[in-house]
Amino acid sequence: MTSPAPPPSASGHWSVPAGAASTFSWEYGDGRDRLLALYQRGKDRQWDAVRRIDWHLEVDPTDPLGTPDEALPLYGTPYWERLGPERRDELRQHVAAWQFSQFLHGEQGAMICSARIVETTPGLDAKFFAATQTMDEARHVEIFSRFLREKIGLSYPVDGSLRTLLDDTLRDSRWDMPYLGMQVLVEGMALAAFGLLRDTTRRPLPRRLLAYVMQDEARHVAFGRIALRDHYRGLTAGELAEREEFVIEGCHLMRNRLRGTEVLENFGVPRVAAARIAEESDRLGVFRRALFSRIAPCVRDIGLWSPEVREAFAALCDGDVRGSDLDRLMRQDDEIAEALDARRFAAEETARAAEIDEMITRGAEPSR
Repeated sequence: MTSPAPPPSASGHWSVPAGAASTFSWEYGDGRDRLLALYQRGKDRQWDAVRRIDWHLEVDPTDPLGTPDEALPLYGTPYWERLGPERRDELRQHVAAWQFSQFLHGEQGAMICSARIVETTPGLDAKFFAATQTMDEARHVEIFSRFLREKIGLSYPVDGSLRTLLDDTLRDSRWDMPYLGMQVLVEGMALAAFGLLRDTTRRPLPRRLLAYVMQDEARHVAFGRIALRDHYRGLTAGELAEREEFVIEGCHLMRNRLRGTEVLENFGVPRVAAARIAEESDRLGVFRRALFSRIAPCVRDIGLWSPEVREAFAALCDGDVRGSDLDRLMRQDDEIAEALDARRFAAEETARAAEIDEMITRGAEPSR
């Protein structure tokens, strides 16, 4: 890993020098069946965030996710007792704003990385799918940006650990590194966070946003697994070791730094105390277990599962390196989104039927 990336400039922009070469492919053959099938699915599953999501659903900016007191990082500490009801509401708003801001920044990183994959990957079949993913990620940026702007009314800058991971991923000249940094690490982290919030929030709008985004992300993770597994079979032991080191350092970066301590500092908690409180948070522990249970099986599947990697994940996952069944999780992610759509369509049909019945009833009434 490189040293921490510089902060964005005052203009709000952050430039990362790119060392990768653009690669054209003149081989317009059939390509790999699995990637082409994934490409077809990516085309079939494109959707419009304006039409699929009911943006009229109300969201309380002081409690966007319906977060109980016990889930807030300051709960049970002396700092919580010093907060009155209004400040506790503000804390809920800030915690949600920080979470969704990191989602937003990560999705922009994913958009740029997927565009980089289109540019640098040698296979035309991979370029095809990465082009659909770029559109997916643009839609996710649109969604999270609108949710923060219109529903929460507050946002946070990119977390330093996420910025460093994105910087390392984009600076590397090897074409497979955007796959590894984004499709495995950043997307794995995002899916863990999305899944926890999707399954715990009581609010319909954020639940739908997260479910629909996760449905797209399932395809992206499958893409990375297929492309990297094929490529890594042909690498030398030294080349694999370099990728394994990247994975280990990237996971430690997420494990040790992605805490949201700046939120606590905004509520008067000193930096050292904020780091300690965040580290001891039960919610952070749950997130970390979910995070590495998603990443570990993917790393194993693509062939980066040396004794050093297993030892690192054992420490990161509290000794459990088995992880989750990724195929089952991705099917579940897809089914949840489809079920939400089915309920939405059923409600719309019921409303239309009621409107028609009312018109018929009015038409049958004798005129006066």
